[in-house]
Amino acid sequence: MKKILLLTAISGLLLAGCSSTQLSMSMGNMRLINSSASPQEVMDFATNTCRNDFYQGASFLSKANKEYRFKCVKAEENEILIPIPGTTIAPVVK
Repeated sequence: MKKILLLTAISGLLLAGCSSTQLSMSMGNMRLINSSASPQEVMDFATNTCRNDFYQGASFLSKANKEYRFKCVKAEENEILIPIPGTTIAPVVK
C-alpha cells in the first residue's frame, strides 16, 4: 500500500512540473485533483493515476472551480468509465 501511495505522489509531482496538475487527495478509490490544465490533460492524468493504482481507469464525478473529483473503477465491478464532458478516455495499450 505504501508503494502505491508513493507511486501516486511521484507521478503527481512529475506531471505537476509539466503543467499545473496535482493530486490533492487519494482516499480509497476516490481522487481529488487540482488543475488549471485543459480538461483532456486532467482526464489523462486521472486515468493514468488510477491505472498506476491497479484500477481500469478513472470515472469523472464532478468539477468545482479547479478541483476535479474522480472515482477509480475496477473491471470486475461492472462500472463504466465516464470521461469529463468533451474529452475521451484513451484505450489501454498492452
